[in-house]
Amino acid sequence: MEKILLQLRVNGETRQVAVPPNKLLLDVLREDLGLTGSKRGCDDSSCGCCAVLIDGTPMLSCVALAASYVGAEILTVEGLAPPGELHPVQEGFAVSGGAQCGYCTPGFLITTKALLDRNPHPTLEEIREALSSNLCRCTGYMQIYESVRLALERWAQAPRAAGARPSAAEGRD
Repeated sequence: MEKILLQLRVNGETRQVAVPPNKLLLDVLREDLGLTGSKRGCDDSSCGCCAVLIDGTPMLSCVALAASYVGAEILTVEGLAPPGELHPVQEGFAVSGGAQCGYCTPGFLITTKALLDRNPHPTLEEIREALSSNLCRCTGYMQIYESVRLALERWAQAPRAAGARPSAAEGRD
């Protein structure tokens, strides 16, 4: 099969891969780049397990052609924090038990980060709406919502130099 050479910007690094033109972004991330945090849950964009940020917007990588994102900034769950550290969102989920089996967790983490990037003080209703495209089969979602609330607290306390906490003025679109 014919392959094309792609330069993708993933987690702050430019990566080159030779892949078939119809290869999905999820498969490139997992198979070619070894970034297995994003999960294959449904293959039809209904569960959110494969969510990544594309230029700051949550996108479902199981239905996205990798070739469509040359030049875009792609952030996976592996890129949320430097190695050995936790992003405030990851910390919130770890402490509050928002990660049950963990399969859906990367999608929830990515979607939560996108929410807090644009709105650092969301209401419970805004949290529910933002996370409505992510499915979890283990919880009743209350632990996930509590995890986001704890992430909000950690987010507010995070040092600005680490790029983790937007100001209130930066948070509203």
